[in-house]
Amino acid sequence: MSTVIVAGGAGYIGSHTIRELQNGGFEPVVLDNLVHGHKKIVEEVLGVPLVIGEVGDKKLLEKLLSGDHPSTKGKNIKGIMHFAAYAYVEESVIDPAKYYKNNLAETIILLEALLEDSKKRNSRPIPIVFSSTCATYGLPLETEIPILETTQQNPINPYGRSKLMIEKILIDYHKAYKIPVSILRYFNAAGADIKGDIGEDHNPETHLIPLVLEALFNKDGFIKVNGIDYPTFDGTCIRDYVHVSDLAKAHVLALNKIINDKSLSIYNLGNGKGYSIMQVIDVAKKVTGKDIKILKSKRRHGDPPVLISLSEKAKRELLWKPSFPDLESIIRTAWNWYLFKEKTALINK
Repeated sequence: MSTVIVAGGAGYIGSHTIRELQNGGFEPVVLDNLVHGHKKIVEEVLGVPLVIGEVGDKKLLEKLLSGDHPSTKGKNIKGIMHFAAYAYVEESVIDPAKYYKNNLAETIILLEALLEDSKKRNSRPIPIVFSSTCATYGLPLETEIPILETTQQNPINPYGRSKLMIEKILIDYHKAYKIPVSILRYFNAAGADIKGDIGEDHNPETHLIPLVLEALFNKDGFIKVNGIDYPTFDGTCIRDYVHVSDLAKAHVLALNKIINDKSLSIYNLGNGKGYSIMQVIDVAKKVTGKDIKILKSKRRHGDPPVLISLSEKAKRELLWKPSFPDLESIIRTAWNWYLFKEKTALINK
């Protein structure tokens, strides 16, 4: 069985990708520092090896890649999936050094380890699938919506800039060192695995759908809507929500592609549909049968009115087909996960 090292695999998108790797016949090994990841999900729910460490720990990487580590001993490593990053936009503005060190500098160390490993084996470097973001596009013009892979990238915060810098490095490394690379820029990841046993669990939580569900679950809860005067049909921001399991499937498809053709590929991943904040709230109310208080507030700096992806390239080249194309199915899986999480928390008390 082929092994894939999943850096940041204890996180939200990483953990769902582990399940898709397992479904695809791969054997994942997780490398995660557990700053935001969940050990229990990896070891008890997914049942895969967990190596606790930094993606920039070169000695550890050398052991993993060479098979000198117990988790990879005797295994055929076919790829790296790189999810390990800090991803809080506001924090990146306050503490950019944290983001450039963790997201950028540690990725460069990972790439150094891959190149040195390839020299020892006298073969092409191990393929890498990189988790990027629509934040690299910054504030696209209205005429640039929906966003293509060729849309100008002009990030407006250190988080987005750190991801764009890595993209450029990966492109240069592919040209110079022949590293097979796939860069996936995804939009608003949402939902949870259909089994309901893994899902979104950030601390702090900043994503809209889990915040809405938390507010709906608590009778005294409310949701804060930042900006009701945008030039959209209901005055609130419009975003492209893509189910986390669909994202995970795209990662596995992208890995298989670059294993086979050794190429460089870049894809946007979204549903190509936009939903406003108020639409998300209304659908969540329908799914849960609960009501919610809404606190209207001022706009946040840097929030574009509309962000919608065009993902035809991924559909065409990867044969990627989202299984959860509508907002209701996405929110329903998120709600099932939320109820499971609350139930198990009560059991464990």
